[in-house]
Amino acid sequence: MSARLQSLQAQAKALGFDVCRIVKPDAIPLAPQRLDDWLQSGAQGDMAWMVETRDRRADPRALWSDVRSIIILGMNYGPDVDPRVTLDQNDVATISVYARHRDYHDVIKGKLKQLAGWLVTSAAKSEASEVKVFVDTAPVMEKPLAEAAGLGWQGKHTNIVSREFGSWLFLGSIFTTLDLEADTPEIDHCGTCTACVDACPTNAFPAPYRLDARRCISYLTIEHKGHIAREFRAPMGNRIYGCDDCLAACPWNKFAQVAHEAKLQARDDLNAPSLRTLANLDDAGFRTLFAGGPVKRIGHIRFLRNILIAIGNSKDASLMDSVERHIQHDSALVRAMAVWAAGRLLSADAFSNLAARHISDETDEDVRAEWRAPDPSCEDRLSS
Repeated sequence: MSARLQSLQAQAKALGFDVCRIVKPDAIPLAPQRLDDWLQSGAQGDMAWMVETRDRRADPRALWSDVRSIIILGMNYGPDVDPRVTLDQNDVATISVYARHRDYHDVIKGKLKQLAGWLVTSAAKSEASEVKVFVDTAPVMEKPLAEAAGLGWQGKHTNIVSREFGSWLFLGSIFTTLDLEADTPEIDHCGTCTACVDACPTNAFPAPYRLDARRCISYLTIEHKGHIAREFRAPMGNRIYGCDDCLAACPWNKFAQVAHEAKLQARDDLNAPSLRTLANLDDAGFRTLFAGGPVKRIGHIRFLRNILIAIGNSKDASLMDSVERHIQHDSALVRAMAVWAAGRLLSADAFSNLAARHISDETDEDVRAEWRAPDPSCEDRLSS
């Protein structure tokens, strides 16, 4: 390894990155066709931007024609406990590990800029040393590039798996005009294991290494803007923002480490927040609680949609007061899920009485459909 790369890795470590590797922009020749196949299947769901940015995403040189090397950085965000421990606690919400503190985009981008600045100032005057930094909001295929750079491999859950950090790595990249020595790609170490695929509560993996986002709880609770189909509501359980089941199931997590970056360590109040408390937040309270974090970006309306689904899955009829206060909410998306939750928590007679008081005033057809067809198994669940 050259002295420059040794200095680069030392600087990256000093900034808090756990892994730093180099890859060339032509290192992922199979990625464009795989991306096309995935997009043509429609598995991206509502994420129209995936189609719109296809050309730039498929080839780093289409994003920036002058790029000669790509520095891929990884930052560990490993949790201190298994994130699935709250899934059987019906009165609390489960938030994805990555969203329990600061928005990682902000944390990583600032450090990427510092590292990029160091790279430019340390380059020889005779070298062209332009740089661009990207986190995963840009059209960069970071996971194939990370595999080609040797950070890890794309597991059967389609995320990067590391022998040092398991499935808990955030990725960022620095594109540069400098000609840097590339690292050796990592090979796949999944073997015959299918733990991640088997762990998915909504069967979002039609095959290993292939994700149908339309069935993924992370997509449904974060990216999807409309009503969540009934078939996915019960499997969501109390997951209100994202899902870590496939990541947490990976056996390579036995080597994982707890995040050392304080801004990525979970806040105590977001480890197992009360469903009642969250359901009763107004918009200002929602924005205050999640200020600086990723949850805020879905907005209060979709947040309430997700919370009401979790309450509907709770079997806790004492939460009906939090449900009923949203039955006349301004948003049809919220009203519909309040009705669905009521159908899950109330007896058939109690639900009919509630419907009689409200359905005549309801003008939205989706909400009316929820009133007309409550979950038929609600009483069975309450008596079980």
